[in-house]
Amino acid sequence: MNTSKCCIILGAGPSIGLATAKKFASEGFNIALASRNINNLNTIANNEQLLNVNVKTYEVDASNESQVINFVSTAERDLGPIEIGIYNPSKFVKKSILDLSATEIEEAWKVSCLGGFIFGKEISKKFLLRNKGTIIFTGATAGMRGSKDFAAFAIGKFGLRALAQSMARELHPKGIHVLWVNIDGAVNKELNANTKENFLDPNDIASCYLQLHYQPRSAWSHEVELRPWTENF
Repeated sequence: MNTSKCCIILGAGPSIGLATAKKFASEGFNIALASRNINNLNTIANNEQLLNVNVKTYEVDASNESQVINFVSTAERDLGPIEIGIYNPSKFVKKSILDLSATEIEEAWKVSCLGGFIFGKEISKKFLLRNKGTIIFTGATAGMRGSKDFAAFAIGKFGLRALAQSMARELHPKGIHVLWVNIDGAVNKELNANTKENFLDPNDIASCYLQLHYQPRSAWSHEVELRPWTENF
């Protein structure tokens, strides 16, 4: 399929990343997939629903500024004008605050927050030339409240949420739609029919991302929560 519009996904894994790639490809988007895990990229790109789509993969460490900058510029050169950028990476660390090291805190913040800043800044430069575009930051409930043993994860996600709020308030009036989506619950990676109602289906998350991209300017969302109907909140 030949098209000039592009969806780029940083932190593309076999769950939300794959589902989102398939959903946007079905809408005629070229797909740019980036991850530091080359095996994840190969698994996604070889999915049967993406074999006849213009998909390119890029090995990128989200915490590496030069790699993220190069990814955004190269993807647009390779696949056409970017319409939507999705930022998924995070570094999950579960430890007591007494056992966490400064290095673990820094690494978690770099992946979840600093990488999001670099990605958001670079893609915004492209969008400002066209006065349109969508940026979705995949969040978590850890960005709403910190919990025991989740300090490192919460610091990164709180920071990402603050970034998204600041960007939205600056860029919405310029035509750039910025969203932070709270994925409140476990994602069902296996799609087990016996337990599926207790988990978020990545295909349903992808459908919501597509709906958010197509929201009319008169009714934009910013912070959105997605959770299974059985989830306590």
